[in-house]
Amino acid sequence: MHIVWPNIPYADWRETATTLHLWTQVVGKVRLALSPWLNHGWHVPLYVTARGLGTSPVPFGSEILEIDFDFIAHRVVVRTSRGDEAALDLRPRTVADFYSDLIGILLRTGIPVAINEMPNEVSDPIRFPEDRTHSEYDAEAAHRFWRALVQADRVFKLFRSGFLGKSSPVHFFWGSFDLAVTRFSGRPAPLHPGGVPGLPDAVTREAYSHEVSSAGFWPGSEAFPQAAFYSYAYPEPQGFREHAVPPPAYFDTTLGEFILPYEAVRTADAPDTLLLDFLSATYEAAAETGRWDRAALECPFGVPAQPRAVG
Repeated sequence: MHIVWPNIPYADWRETATTLHLWTQVVGKVRLALSPWLNHGWHVPLYVTARGLGTSPVPFGSEILEIDFDFIAHRVVVRTSRGDEAALDLRPRTVADFYSDLIGILLRTGIPVAINEMPNEVSDPIRFPEDRTHSEYDAEAAHRFWRALVQADRVFKLFRSGFLGKSSPVHFFWGSFDLAVTRFSGRPAPLHPGGVPGLPDAVTREAYSHEVSSAGFWPGSEAFPQAAFYSYAYPEPQGFREHAVPPPAYFDTTLGEFILPYEAVRTADAPDTLLLDFLSATYEAAAETGRWDRAALECPFGVPAQPRAVG
């Protein structure tokens, strides 16, 4: 029987997380190389699926391609609209081997694609074909991580339904290795200063061209070694960080974001309620201090099979 909110202490699977992060970058960069640019980088993420993470349909010529991480059977599956299908086992293997094998599958499938071989948003990056340092894969840990993504994804989707303005899909950014959902005020933002490590300034500035309230989930990193939910605003309005949020959430001055530890959600009596309260309170902090037109932008959370009442 599945544990609904699994235990995912970062220290227990850090090597697998690092390797998997890089593997998702290889797959994500294939999508990036083949897809027309969409505002705020929405053409590059992966999506939570019933078995793992997937690209969704990616165009190539007059056909489409899909690449899926399957964290139940532990393989990467490549499919096309021509009926092609090939798979690559997920097991301990170097990033260099994963990269070579996946690009080889695509080439044999008739999809020659060239990607930027340098990882993004990671410290001390090594080009994919040269990375024989990262090779760990703990199948059970990867499965637990995906199960955590399943829970975050469904709560984020409920939260997304309570907004009439522009809102991103719930998507997994392979650069920062996090699941995110973003609301927009509808107003342009000041030009972002850039300077995000491992991310071109042009990409950062396009991503933050408009005012946002963004929330997400990440499994941890060397710099912040614990799984957590986060929320931030760009630009950050005066008074944003002082806004009340449900405990044990807090504002982390180093990160410049509100943080809710995943462990607090996992062990709460009502995990969904705590997470939804955090998402709502931190959005309210951005909308109130940023003077968003809340009456025009908000609506009740959606109910399955029930149209939203208007008029």
